[in-house]
Amino acid sequence: MENNKKLSIKEWAEDDRPREKMIKKGINALSNAELLAILFGTGTRNESAVELARKLLESTGNNLNELAKLNIKDFQKIKGIGEAKAISVLTALELGKRRKIEEVVDRKKIQSSKDVYEIFGSLLGDLPFEEFWVLLLNRSNSIIDKIKISQGGISGTVTDVRIILKTALDKMASGIILCHNHPSGNLKPSETDNAITQKIKEAGKLMDINVLDHIIVSEKSFFSFADEGLI
Repeated sequence: MENNKKLSIKEWAEDDRPREKMIKKGINALSNAELLAILFGTGTRNESAVELARKLLESTGNNLNELAKLNIKDFQKIKGIGEAKAISVLTALELGKRRKIEEVVDRKKIQSSKDVYEIFGSLLGDLPFEEFWVLLLNRSNSIIDKIKISQGGISGTVTDVRIILKTALDKMASGIILCHNHPSGNLKPSETDNAITQKIKEAGKLMDINVLDHIIVSEKSFFSFADEGLI
């Protein structure tokens, strides 16, 4: 009679068990599903942690960028993935995002619009709502800080010129670069985008603070006011 008993991960061959495989062959040897399985820790009575991870990845087209857009409730749509497993994965994804941001900021000096996108693309590119940030620079265009000014909805966010300039003054910034995201993916500046850019630029002149650029980011690309001669 055929034995249909399901093997637990502990009963798998050592090379097929994610933790043991990582120890023996290194973390680069693991698939995305195996990495997620380690974060899950356990599976269910009927499915291993690796099988659960594969289901989760399949639900996002095996795309980690799409996975990063999910919230806890989205994870829980997969049977066997509860709140604890969802939190573990989201925490790991957030750490990865922050690591990437910090690696870029460590370069310190901004030399092009692409340098700005490398900072804010990871931070804002996949958000479902708009956020407005300002990058504060000294006279040599080295980064002093990056500050979130406001957060809004899908179609826009309110930007206060006074808050932006006060932030720059408080940090003794000589130059600033404005940045916000377009969740729609359409990078064309709106009339509001153009108006607020010019308003901040003119206000900055009074305080000897140069507005060097305004970057609009999406998940895959960016638009630079400076590159297009609009600032």
